[in-house]
Formats: sequence, structure tokens, C-alpha cells
Amino acid sequence: MSPWGNEDTAKLIEILGKYNIKTTFFVVGGWVDKYPDSVKQLAKAGHEIMNHSNTHPHMSELSVEEISDEINSCNDKIEAITGRRPILHRAPYGEYTNNLLNTLSSLNMYCVQWDIDSLDWRGYDANRIYKKVVSRVKPGSICLFHNAAKHTPEALPKIIEKLLADGYEILPISKLIYKNNYTINFQGEQVPNDLKSAKK
Repeated sequence: MSPWGNEDTAKLIEILGKYNIKTTFFVVGGWVDKYPDSVKQLAKAGHEIMNHSNTHPHMSELSVEEISDEINSCNDKIEAITGRRPILHRAPYGEYTNNLLNTLSSLNMYCVQWDIDSLDWRGYDANRIYKKVVSRVKPGSICLFHNAAKHTPEALPKIIEKLLADGYEILPISKLIYKNNYTINFQGEQVPNDLKSAKK
């Protein structure tokens, strides 16, 4: 989930709670400033709250120092409210560079990219969002949704029920990714260097 507005936060917490699902919300520092109570509610509900930068810039246009400031400023805000410092970062616009990856590594953080965009931000109706997700999902998929997207609350229950019925387990991203002995390919996917030694 990627919160922008705050219209649906409580509803999304309710829907995910109904299915006892914990997931990951990537938030911008400015959103944390504006909606601290929602950050508290997400944390209380057991969801991961992770880093989506402080001001949502194009990271590829920033220096290493500016990248570090963006990451740390957002981390500081999240940690001040939740007591937990983020370990994951989702790059604005999905733009990740060697400078970003190296900076995150120096901060003991991991860069996350999605492989399924629900395109809910385009205002698609619930059925189109549903089809977009379930037709492409595979083991290990990371699906991108947005808070304040018009039809996400309507689409989410049907998507969840279909994935659970198909035998999928829906997890917070920190429990899904490899933490060591992997490389990131040109599509932003983690590829284990050695299946026996790569650990999640």
C-alpha cells in the first residue's frame, strides 16, 4: 500500500483485519507529518510502516547526500511515532539507481520494487483492478496498491479471497524478501545467488 490521501486508511485497516492480514505501507514523510494518528493506527493494527522518501523526489536526480537525507528524514519521522525504524524503501516512481541502492545498503536497508501494479491510481473500477492483479500474480509477487484510490476498498476483499483460495499467503514484505546473498536484476527483482544460502 502506498498512502497519499487519508480517506480510506481506516477502511483498509478494517478490510485487512477481517482477513487477519498484515501488510506493508510505504509512506512519505510529508504524509507522516499530516496524518500521525493514521500512522499510529496502522502500527497498532500490526502493519509494517516503511520508507517512501521524505518529499517524493526523483531519486535519480539527487546526490548521495541528498538521497541519504531523504531516507533518514522519513525514517526519523516514522520511528518517532512507531518506535521502529524502517528497513525497507520503495523508490518514488519506481526509480532506483546504484546510488540509491548503495545508500540503502549503508543504512542496512533494502530497496523494494513491485512486479504487479494494480493501477488503482488510474481510477479503474474494482473489477478491472481485480483482473489486473489476479491474472498476473505468482509466488513471491509484490502488488502495489494506493491509499485514496477510488475503488481499492471495493476491489480488495475479492482479490484477497481469490488469492487465499488459490493457496497464497499474504505477508508483510520484510518477511518475503531475501536479506542476503542475492542480486537485483534489471527488472528490480531479487535473484538468489545460491538458493541454499539465501535467507529471508
